[in-house]
Amino acid sequence: MISLPDMLKLDWVTGKTNTAVYVLSAGDKNVNARIQSRLISLNLTDNRGFEADQLDIELNDSDGLLSLPRRGTELSLHLGWQGESLIHKGKFIVDEIEYSGAPDKIIIRARSADFRATLNINREVAYHQKTISDIVHTIAVRNDLTPKVDKMLANIILSHIDQTGESDCNFLTRLAKQEGAIAMIKNGYLLFIRQGQNKAASGQSLPSVIITRQSGDDHRFSLADRGAYTGVSASWLNTRNPRKKENITVKRKRSKTNPQQEKKKQDHYLVGSEGNVFVMKHIYANKANAERAAKAEWEKIQCGVASFSIRLAKGRPELFPEMKVRVSGFKPEIDAADWTLVTVTHTLNDSGLTSSLQLEVKISDSDMI
Repeated sequence: MISLPDMLKLDWVTGKTNTAVYVLSAGDKNVNARIQSRLISLNLTDNRGFEADQLDIELNDSDGLLSLPRRGTELSLHLGWQGESLIHKGKFIVDEIEYSGAPDKIIIRARSADFRATLNINREVAYHQKTISDIVHTIAVRNDLTPKVDKMLANIILSHIDQTGESDCNFLTRLAKQEGAIAMIKNGYLLFIRQGQNKAASGQSLPSVIITRQSGDDHRFSLADRGAYTGVSASWLNTRNPRKKENITVKRKRSKTNPQQEKKKQDHYLVGSEGNVFVMKHIYANKANAERAAKAEWEKIQCGVASFSIRLAKGRPELFPEMKVRVSGFKPEIDAADWTLVTVTHTLNDSGLTSSLQLEVKISDSDMI
């Protein structure tokens, strides 16, 4: 089934002709025939974390014959190229409809069907002496999801954490931030994985992707001033002396160190602060929690040091967030870094199928410049 009127597209990279293909279903019915001649554009944004994937479908209604679709309708999308296996991009629930003109058009906006309404119910739950795996499993079960927890995180024990007047979605986001992880829902799974490590919950490495300069255009690289912060400080309450508040600092690695201070700086943790340190406001229950939170926040700051974006002339619907990406044909520092895919936006219109990628530098390459 051809996505738009039967028009061959020339791939300016390979010189071959390509035709973008989609299959859109509403419930169990294929609706390609009903919308094929009316499709202006189709945009799918694949996000990382608890930001729902979004599908936007823009239809021509200049003759006024289209009926407004019902909210709550489930859509399923497969996307790809003629002669190749199509990629199932997920199921979506229509939750917004826009009608405008002239000329008249209808925009159907749908979001990932995996985001159950129960995820937004505020709850009162106390988790005591539970592992991260225990907590994620509990939340997954009550939301009819299957839990998948990174092996590096699964057995971490939290002495105590409260979910007070907080939805499962917000609580998991907070917990993930504390542990340097990402919580997200994909295809019926509740995933809790380490951020920026390019690994699945099983611990297996995700596929690597190579993007060349010839693959697309409209690239953009930005580098932030990481020198604004020299470390992160997190505090915890000393239960032996409740009035005494301890703190721990995660520092930036220095190219030169004072040999007399080397032992003190082992593992880059120290008590107190030095330089321009970002101080976390939350007071943690114990040293272990504070240590993990400080490290997670520092990794987050490092991830934001450098970003890169590019639009691929030939869309690649097989790409998804957290995949490892290498690029070539740009500046040496950019080509040498390992990148992590953060957001992918696939666009299908009369120009064909393109993919816009948002990348961030992998934590291990935060000293790229």
